[in-house]
Amino acid sequence: MANLNKVTLIGRLGQDPEIRYTQSGSAVANATIATNDYWTDKQGEKQERTEWHSLVLWGKLADLAQSYLKKGSQVYVEGRLQTRDWEDQQGQKHYKTEVVVTTMQFLDSRISESESDQAGDLLHIKKVHLLLRNTHPVLDLIPLIPNKMMIT
Repeated sequence: MANLNKVTLIGRLGQDPEIRYTQSGSAVANATIATNDYWTDKQGEKQERTEWHSLVLWGKLADLAQSYLKKGSQVYVEGRLQTRDWEDQQGQKHYKTEVVVTTMQFLDSRISESESDQAGDLLHIKKVHLLLRNTHPVLDLIPLIPNKMMIT
């Protein structure tokens, strides 16, 4: 029987990505992303609910997230759900479900002022493509609109 574990989210970061490195030197970043649901209740009142999702990014994705994303950045992510567990000092078991990001697209119109001033968004996309070519499969970047960046 087939299985599927895939998550797709578009939202805004709730904090700057926090990066650390494993003992072997691999970068890992943690961040949170907010998504919103909107609906009208039975009384005709507009309602909104915000869901917070924990993200984990590894390797080049972690480095790029730290360099170009900040609290409030709008981002598209794809990944898979993964739950980890641990025991605290009192012996109580804790669980945390996270989205392990495999694909990311920056959706803000500008990654940063200095980025736009230096070389423009298209050159930046080419740099990212070259950076990731040997380590990760990269989606076709040609059809992307300038000011957008896809990273996988």
